[in-house]
Amino acid sequence: MSDAVVETQAPRAHARIVYHGPVAPHWEVYGDWGERQVLDEFRARVLARLVLLPRDDPQFRRNKERIVRDAERELITIEWDLGHAEAES
Repeated sequence: MSDAVVETQAPRAHARIVYHGPVAPHWEVYGDWGERQVLDEFRARVLARLVLLPRDDPQFRRNKERIVRDAERELITIEWDLGHAEAES
């Protein structure tokens, strides 16, 4: 076992990732609070991963996991609005 102490740090920003439906553009990222530059850089990375993907595409699940890890690294809390309640996380 590791004796490393993990410090929890306060989030730097919060973003909502919204699926708009099957007609492109499918996605939008809204920054609710936090530093604008941090949110703009995060938005660019999210949209690069999701730009042509509908939520039902198999690649979406893999890219969603990458986005979640990116948000954790950057201390950004995220909220997903996928258009149906059971898939939100």
